[in-house]
Order: sequence, then structure tokens, then C-alpha cells
Amino acid sequence: MTEDPFVTHRSLLFTVAYEMLGSAADAEDVLQDSWLRWADVDRSQVREPRAYLVRTVTRQALNRLRTLSRSREEYVGEWLPEPLLTSPDVAEDVELAESVSIAMLTVLETLGPTERAVFVLREVFEMPYGEIGEAIGKSAATVRQVARRAREHVAARQPRMRVSRAEQRTVVDRFLLALRTGQLQDLLEVMAPDVVLIADGGGVVAAVLAPIHGAEPVARLLTRANQVPVPFEMTPVWLNGAPAGRIEMNGEATAVSLVVENGQVTRIYIVRNPQKLTRLDEPAELAR
Repeated sequence: MTEDPFVTHRSLLFTVAYEMLGSAADAEDVLQDSWLRWADVDRSQVREPRAYLVRTVTRQALNRLRTLSRSREEYVGEWLPEPLLTSPDVAEDVELAESVSIAMLTVLETLGPTERAVFVLREVFEMPYGEIGEAIGKSAATVRQVARRAREHVAARQPRMRVSRAEQRTVVDRFLLALRTGQLQDLLEVMAPDVVLIADGGGVVAAVLAPIHGAEPVARLLTRANQVPVPFEMTPVWLNGAPAGRIEMNGEATAVSLVVENGQVTRIYIVRNPQKLTRLDEPAELAR
């Protein structure tokens, strides 16, 4: 028997929904809704199942994104994407790894729903403007304009340069070691002077509510956290296609994702909201 196209392309469809929503839970809901619609379709009328399914998932993700915008505005503290455990293989596809990185997904949060959909479908999945227009209900000319604006917006906010995975791994390992030992000077040396730390506790667990700027304030915050008289375990992991860290403290998990530039950490993303840490045990299947 030929496998159902939805099953064949499920990893791709999940990746599209996740990049549009920044949430694995919401992406799974979108896939469920899309599957129900696909089950009612006359397959004999579908010439290109992959393109059809991507359009369906895009429409459902757009609807979900618009309904989520209000709740995210009312979110307690900073909102960060839901981290995913990934295999090192994801990093081999540089474009995919960059597109699902916590840093990129955080930038995508600053786009409007339509701009985000266009950017993801065009820049990540290289869909033709006409197909994107069919998915979002816009003309190809309009999509082209939206894509240009979204590209400029993202380019102005994403990390300025790529680093090799080897360099990133080295810097991340240095950071995690300094964090584990609580050595202030070691943390200061591995972080850029203008480093920014952003944490997401969602109002559920303790976390700073606003970004912390500067190496000294960030290092002092991290060393204070290290001095809490509670045993903790730190494990290097791959999150969203990049080297990262997982901390277990008092049965609570924390995900730590980093941006590395010029041999130093420039951004620190700390996710503590337990509702966003359910995907840290089984690697997610992502695809372009």
C-alpha cells in the first residue's frame, strides 16, 4: 500500500506549523485540524499533495496565530518559543537549523501573522510566490512585497554572522562549565560585553520578567542562581538544531539556548515555563 501523503510529509508539515507558531503544542493542534480536513478531501482532485497539504497547514496555522496574538500580549514576562530536542543531524542542514533556532523564532515573533507566514514559506521552504498567495489569500505581487518587507525586518534583527558548529559547541561548552562551577570571571570571559539574557517563566515559575543587558549584571544573576542550596544537574543537549544545555533542579527542567558571535555568547535564552518543556526527551522530526 502507498503511504498516505499526510504521513509521508508529516515532518515537513510539523516544521511549517512550528516555525509559524513557535509552539510544538500548537503545531500539533494545527496538524490535527489539517488531518481532519485532508480526510474529507477527494484525493483524485489533488494533483500535488505536498503543496496542497502545506497550503492547508499554513491556513490553519495563520488562524491559530491570530487567535494566539492576544494571549501572548497578556503573557507574564517575556514570551520565548517552545524549545525542541533535536538530533545533531538537524545541524547538518544549515538553513533548517537556522530557521528553527530559538533566536530566529524569537525574531519571527516580531512579525505580523501574514508576514511571518510569507517569510517562512518563501525564505525557508522556497515556495513560489503564487503558491504562497493561494495559501494566504493574497496576490503573487502582494506576496512579493510582503516577502521583501519581512526579509528586511528579519535581517535587521537576526545575529550578524554565522559561526561553525564546532566553534559554537566550544563556546557553549565553556559557558555551561562556567555556569556549573559558578565562576564569575569565567562567565565574564565567555560572554560579550553587550550580552542580553531573556528568560521565560510564564508566571508559573521564577524568572526575570524583563531582559537583562550587559555581561556583569548577567554574570552576577547567573552566579547567584548557582548558589541556591539545591542539587542540580546540567546536561549538554541539542535544542532547535544547535548545542545547548538542559538543567534539572528540584525536579524542574530549564532549557538554555545561546547565540554565539565572534567566539562569545551574545544572547542567552532561558526557558523555565514547564508548559514549554515537554519536548526535551524525544527528538523532534523536522524537515524542509
